[in-house]
Amino acid sequence: MYKLVSKISLNIKGKNINRFIKKLNNNKIEILSLKYKSKDEADIIIYKKDYSKLLKIKSIYEITELEIFGLIKIKKNLKLSKHIIIITFISFLIFLMFTNVIFKVEVIHSNKDIRNLLLKELDREGIKKYTFKKTYKEIENIKEKILNKYPNDIEWLEIEENGTKYTVRVEDREIIKKEEDNNPRNIVAAKDGVLKKVIAENGDIVKDMNDYVKKGDLIINGDLIFNEKVKGRVKAKGKVYAEVWYVTKTEYPFIKKEEKETGKVKEVYAIKFLNHTLELALNKFKNKNIKEKEIIKHVLIPIKLVKQNQKEKMVNDIFLTPEQAIIEAKKKAEEDIEKTLSKDEYIIKSKYLKSNVKESIVEVEMFFAVYEDITDYS
Repeated sequence: MYKLVSKISLNIKGKNINRFIKKLNNNKIEILSLKYKSKDEADIIIYKKDYSKLLKIKSIYEITELEIFGLIKIKKNLKLSKHIIIITFISFLIFLMFTNVIFKVEVIHSNKDIRNLLLKELDREGIKKYTFKKTYKEIENIKEKILNKYPNDIEWLEIEENGTKYTVRVEDREIIKKEEDNNPRNIVAAKDGVLKKVIAENGDIVKDMNDYVKKGDLIINGDLIFNEKVKGRVKAKGKVYAEVWYVTKTEYPFIKKEEKETGKVKEVYAIKFLNHTLELALNKFKNKNIKEKEIIKHVLIPIKLVKQNQKEKMVNDIFLTPEQAIIEAKKKAEEDIEKTLSKDEYIIKSKYLKSNVKESIVEVEMFFAVYEDITDYS
C-alpha cells in the first residue's frame, strides 16, 4: 500500500539547507528521504499531499521537481498512454470478436435438398454467418434437436469448428420404400439364429419353428411350385423373428457421480460474454441445473443478458467395490442392448460370463439371447 501512496522527489537549493529542513519538520511535513549534495543543496522525498504546503513556506529556496512515485505516477502514465491503451483494448475486442465469429457455414453432402434443409435448420438455431460461436453443450443440443426432428431423413450429423467456419457433415437415413411393383423376391434370414415366429402374407414358409438358420437361408419362398415345378414367382411378404445371440464387453468405473436436486430454486439474471457467464446474484449455487431464456442480445456484440431458472443439485462421488461395479456394468450392458431393439423385440435371457478388474474400471463380458426381427430379402 505504501508503494501506491503518491510521493514526490524534490531538489532544494539555498543557503543553510538544515534551517529549511527544520522548517519542514515544524510544519509537520514528513520527509521520507533526505540526501545532501552539498551544504547548500539536497534532494528530498515527501508525500504529494504536502507539496503545496512546502511551496508556501519555501521563501528564498529554489525548488525543482525531480520525479513522482506511486499512484500519481500511474495516473500520469495512464494519461500519457490512454490512446495506446484505448487502441489496444479496442484491438483486443475486435480480435476476440473476429476469432469468435463464424464467417462461413458449409454442409457437406451430395444431395442439394439435404444441404438446404440443414442450412435452414442451423439458421433457425443460430448457426449462421456473422454470429458468435456456440459452446460445446449448445452444439450437442442443436444436433440432438435436428436428429429428433428428422428421424427418417438424417442418420448421423456432426458439426465441426474450423477457425471461423463450421463444417457440417451429414449422413441421410436410407429407408427401404415400399415397392409399388410386384417384382418376385424371397425372404431370407438377416442373421444366424433359431426361428421363433414367421408371418407370411405372400409366399410359402419353408422352415419350421425352432429350426436353426444361418444368414442368407431361405425362409419364405416366392416361387410357386406345383408337381415339383416352378409355375410362377411372387413377391414374398412377411416377417421373421428369431432368437439371436450376442456377447458384449462393457466397462464401468469404480467412481461414479450421483446427482440429486435439493429442491432449492431461484431465478437469476446473468451476463454472458463469449463462453463466460457472470451471474448477477449472491449466494450462488455451486452445482445446478439451468433453464435459460435470452433477454437482450446482439448479432455483432458478444454480450447478452439472460434469465436463468436454477435448481440446486448435490453432486457426490460414490466409490464402488469391484462387486458393485460389476453389478452396474451388467445393468449398463443390458441397457445398451435394449437401446438397439424395436417395440416388438426384447431380451429373452442374459448371462454373466466373466469380468476383468483393471486400475480404475471393471470390464464385464455378458451373453444375451434376443428375440429379434431378422427379415431380409433376396
